[in-house]
Amino acid sequence: MAEPVAILGAGLAGNLLAILLARRGFAVTVYDRGAAPGAAAAPAGRSINLALAARGIRALERAEVFAEIRPLLLPMRGRIVHEPGGAVRFLAYGQHEHERILSVSRAALNRRLAGIAEQRFGVDYRFGHECVGFDAGRLAATVRSAAGESRIETRLLLAADGAGSMVRQSLAAAGAVEAREELLDHGYKELVVAAAPGGGFALDPGGLHVWPRGGFMLIALPNPDFTFTATLFLPHRGQPGFDSVTPATVAAFFDAEFPDVLPLVPDLERQFALGPIGSLGTVHCRPWSHSGPRGIDRRVLLIGDAAHAIVPFHGQGMNAAFEDCAELDRLVALLGPDWEAVVARFEAARADDARAIAAMALENYEEMRAAVLDPAFARRAALAFELERRFPGRFVPRYSMVMFHPEIGYAEARRRGAIQATILDEALGAGDAAAGLELAAERVRERL
Repeated sequence: MAEPVAILGAGLAGNLLAILLARRGFAVTVYDRGAAPGAAAAPAGRSINLALAARGIRALERAEVFAEIRPLLLPMRGRIVHEPGGAVRFLAYGQHEHERILSVSRAALNRRLAGIAEQRFGVDYRFGHECVGFDAGRLAATVRSAAGESRIETRLLLAADGAGSMVRQSLAAAGAVEAREELLDHGYKELVVAAAPGGGFALDPGGLHVWPRGGFMLIALPNPDFTFTATLFLPHRGQPGFDSVTPATVAAFFDAEFPDVLPLVPDLERQFALGPIGSLGTVHCRPWSHSGPRGIDRRVLLIGDAAHAIVPFHGQGMNAAFEDCAELDRLVALLGPDWEAVVARFEAARADDARAIAAMALENYEEMRAAVLDPAFARRAALAFELERRFPGRFVPRYSMVMFHPEIGYAEARRRGAIQATILDEALGAGDAAAGLELAAERVRERL
């Protein structure tokens, strides 16, 4: 008889986990408070578009489902920067053909993964089952449905219930884990940029559009239906802020800050009034797991956003969660259902990387909304690309390590990136470009 495994949360991580574990012969049941994918709109305040990159692709390939995901994806080769004065610049993500990120609808991707899990692998989905309590002593979750309440008691319970995880909160309240959330003083609203009259894209679909404005920004990602999902990031309070930009003033605000976007969102006031303000923050938690008392052979493991939610500015939240899934699957393949060993080795393998990408995601926000406007940013990127050409595999820009090199862990990317940043600083401070390049090459040979 197949060993049962329970997963709380039918989001992206929960669905990929379900596929990976069902492929290994486990009897997987997934519980989720929402309706079945496709039966209802995405939860308010959740981002519509996501950026799939190499780490996520590798995890999907491990599950042998990437071919079925590919039709949902739109490639973006770089950032298309819309400057305050109206100038538009293209900044490539990398200098190789494969160095692209892929825009994907969260809802479409989730539907596809859940469909594969249920139809191909027989995963048992229990939608309309909300986790309303977690007993940290007995490692049992209580779920409530229209039929009443029931308890989940399996040897392994995987909590993939997102940044607001009920399981994590219960474990923290019981003193079983230390957890805190660091919320940014910025939030976001999503808007839809209409397709061009007569069909087609109103903006170039080959890049991620960014309108950096220093203390705030607007971005836009393409959709297969020729629309774009635009996301406005603003402080919660201030000038401008979500307390001062209202449905009555948003058109004037866009006219002043994003005049090229204003005609592309003809119902801007209505969308702005109806759209919720999403929150942005980082979840810090340790450990990610908890074991039952002596005599109770059960374990709970937090995974994905439930363990380490991050801000979206490096496009790595989904990719990091998918990498979690792939690592857990690798350990199950190696160790079997020895959950004590699997859980311990999983956290040891992933915790440093999770902390590193959380820090880099915050750093990338300043880059996207401000640094890209500085002419020195382009010079720095050009020098980094030249060093990458001269020292392939030895000097890899940090952004490329994170997005396109899944064989390099996040923590290692951050460590190497710090060394490379000092090299670039020294070279750009040399004054003469040729002398700076030679100095940088010398430093690469010494330090990398």
